[in-house]
Amino acid sequence: MNVWRSIAPGERPWHARPVAEVMAAFEVDAFGLAPQESARRLALHGPNALPPPQVRSAWRRFLAQFENVLIYVLLVAALTTAVLAKWVDTGVILGVVLINAIVGFIQEGRAETALAAIRGSLPRRTTVLRAGERHEIAADAVAPGDLVLLEPGDRIAADLRLIETRGLRIDEASLTGESVPVDKETAAVAPDAHLAERFGMAYAGTLVTQGRGIGVAVGTGLDTELSRISALLERIETLTTPLLRQMDVFARRLSLAIVAAAALLFAYGSAWRGFAAEDMFLAVVGLAVAAIPEGLPAVLTIVLAIGVQRMARRNAIVRHLPAVEALGAVTVICSDKTGTLTRNEMMVRHLVTAAGRIRVSGSGYAPVGGFSLDGRELLLDDLPDVEELVLAGLLCNDARVVERDGEWQVEGDPTEGALLALAGKAGLDFRQDRERRPRLDAIPFEPAHRFMATLHHDFAGHHFVVVKGAVEALLPRCALQRSDGQDRPLDASYWHAQVEAIAADGDRVLALAFATLPPPAAELNFADLSEGLTLLGLVGIADPPRDEALEAVRRCRDAGIHVKMVTGDHVVTAAAIARQLGLEAGRAINCAELDALDPPALRRAAAATVVFARAAPEHKLRLVEALQADGEVVAMTGDGVNDAPALKRADVGVAMGRKGTEVAREAAEMVLADDDFATIAHAVEEGRTIYDNLKKSILFILPTNGAEASVIAVAILFGITLPITPVQILWVNMITAVTLALALAFEPAEGDLMRRPPRRPDEPLLSRHLVWRVVLVSGLLTLGVMGLFLWQLAQGASLEIARTVAVNALVMGEIFYLFNTRFLRRSVLQGGLRGNRAIWISIALLIAAQLAFTYLPPFQLLFATAPIALDGWLLSALVGFVLLLLVELEKWLLNRWWPNDRKSRAP
Repeated sequence: MNVWRSIAPGERPWHARPVAEVMAAFEVDAFGLAPQESARRLALHGPNALPPPQVRSAWRRFLAQFENVLIYVLLVAALTTAVLAKWVDTGVILGVVLINAIVGFIQEGRAETALAAIRGSLPRRTTVLRAGERHEIAADAVAPGDLVLLEPGDRIAADLRLIETRGLRIDEASLTGESVPVDKETAAVAPDAHLAERFGMAYAGTLVTQGRGIGVAVGTGLDTELSRISALLERIETLTTPLLRQMDVFARRLSLAIVAAAALLFAYGSAWRGFAAEDMFLAVVGLAVAAIPEGLPAVLTIVLAIGVQRMARRNAIVRHLPAVEALGAVTVICSDKTGTLTRNEMMVRHLVTAAGRIRVSGSGYAPVGGFSLDGRELLLDDLPDVEELVLAGLLCNDARVVERDGEWQVEGDPTEGALLALAGKAGLDFRQDRERRPRLDAIPFEPAHRFMATLHHDFAGHHFVVVKGAVEALLPRCALQRSDGQDRPLDASYWHAQVEAIAADGDRVLALAFATLPPPAAELNFADLSEGLTLLGLVGIADPPRDEALEAVRRCRDAGIHVKMVTGDHVVTAAAIARQLGLEAGRAINCAELDALDPPALRRAAAATVVFARAAPEHKLRLVEALQADGEVVAMTGDGVNDAPALKRADVGVAMGRKGTEVAREAAEMVLADDDFATIAHAVEEGRTIYDNLKKSILFILPTNGAEASVIAVAILFGITLPITPVQILWVNMITAVTLALALAFEPAEGDLMRRPPRRPDEPLLSRHLVWRVVLVSGLLTLGVMGLFLWQLAQGASLEIARTVAVNALVMGEIFYLFNTRFLRRSVLQGGLRGNRAIWISIALLIAAQLAFTYLPPFQLLFATAPIALDGWLLSALVGFVLLLLVELEKWLLNRWWPNDRKSRAP
């Protein structure tokens, strides 16, 4: 009996079949399966659980840190020096590689476990009906055809076809993006109904907020909607970040250039100059070691790690190191609405009485806020109609709001939670006002009649009923309206106009009414509510935009980043929120329209549209892929299970930390600890700062390697003794990388950073102007180092002293060049000596290291150095000072001759 295992093509899905047909297909009656039959089906079809994910082991994650072309070249250099028995060189190179790998391994921490998180979304226990008896069982023991009982607070264990409901409401926000709990019923719907409109279904992982129900388990384990999203996640190919792509291209080109230069130099020295092959081989190995920026991988990793710490202080937790910078390259942010741009907390924003519309202020479920009319603050003491309306919302209510850790939360239906918060803002006491008017009976909300009613008395012999529900359900039952404390004839046209005005703002509209009943009324009947009610007023309830989101959207637009809303909510609601956020919504698209579009048409629609509503997980994923196909760098934000596939596919997936699902957090590269969209704008700024600083670090490191390689090449070409030995080269490369280059990681953001457009995804890491700067500085350093080395030899200094002066001249040049590098176009005189304390700390550390390098015996033995006199230090400093002046002259000429050349996007 495999009828429930899958639905054959052409057959109606379970949500489109009548209850009787579903019960017959699963061979189950109203008493449930027999325990023996349930056990047989469970053994046949397996447990109601998703398979465990494949997780990378720790050693695989560690080895992944070596997947870098520059690292490969360094490993080859280490192997070569080991073959030649140059053990100091080998040890230093391997130390550099190992440090880089350890830093990256520690920062990334743990591998992605998105599939395990989906498994964690399922509850551990659930209640089923078997042979007419209730049984509480483990969630993974639910078998196909089991009758599952649903009560408030239950996390649903399997995909269910509902066969009985009583006021059942289910929060499906994590699965569909629907901002309010969905009213459930047993009727079948169209086969092609959107996931959020399958009212006769209850899906695994969603939450019962109100009412009760019974459902047949039509999907367990791998046959659930959660499993479908799990499979979607498994098929998604994760993209590399723009920086990693740029670094890969940069490393390949640099490695090819180094290998080509070494080969040409070897051929020249061996064939043209007649040097011994072994000597030339050692020389070109020295050239390769000199040209390779050994410190660059470590600097890259440490710069990103520092960025991780700075983002953490701004509530952005980065799970994967390269994602730190990737946000700086983002051109489009696709944001979920519910819980991201909005709070995912329902709030009463408008009240309407016969006197007019009143605006309500506040935030979330906190009972703190006020009331205003036409911009004027109101006191409810002067508005008895409003007080009666608010009291009705308190009495006809089954929810609770509680404060935990300084945050107000709702227990029960979010809409009712919003009415309780409204009562608190009006100064009502929840417990006392309810105790003064005890409830005698209630008619729970049902989709069939679309209202809830409660019967009360006031200890003075008065009995009355309070009703809340859909306007179209209550207005026909009302003959009167409350006005100035009196009952007056109903003005239906006025109320219809108010409903349209509130709905246009994206609010869900509820009506509240009352009626007095003759004592001794003890129970409610539908006949009591068929007519003669008095309308108290309307409330407009919405999940409003976050206060910070409006400013964050504006900042993103100023930075040239397009913000798009992709939500599972209704088109009208999404468009209204978009207008409130300042998004130029244009035409909001129902994502069902995207299904008929071919890839080119989809790319056009994705580029031109700002609001996408009724989006399923596949729609969000297709939109991200379409934007990426158009060359966009996409950040996707979200908090639900339905967001996970798109979060994983995006260049940067950003999940909500507090109210987001574990699935979304594990699929994302970044988690916002405060669930605040504004944090994304801060993270973009931080990402751009990191990229700027990384570019400055590279621009600083490369001239050192260029000068070292040039010095060796010149020595070989002209038959001169090497001015700097390979082990001295490694010293300079590492000591300047971990001091001076690292200091650039602490550079503050430039003033115009968030007013620049995003950089092009195909933009090279170094523009032609910056390549020219590297060549210029390399040449100047080469002249200074070679000049001082030859001058020292001409003055009769020993080879060790001449080499020590040459090394210190190179380091002094780097110290002065550091100030040039702080501003790529601006003069160092414009604030270049202040604003970054790390610069001066690093210079002090480097000078201390060079003193040890020059004067301490262990260093002299290891690096073949010798003490130098004061004039050697002064000449070295002069080389650096002249270099600083010449680079500043180059900046001045560049700004004068090409003032509009901003291709580097540099300050």
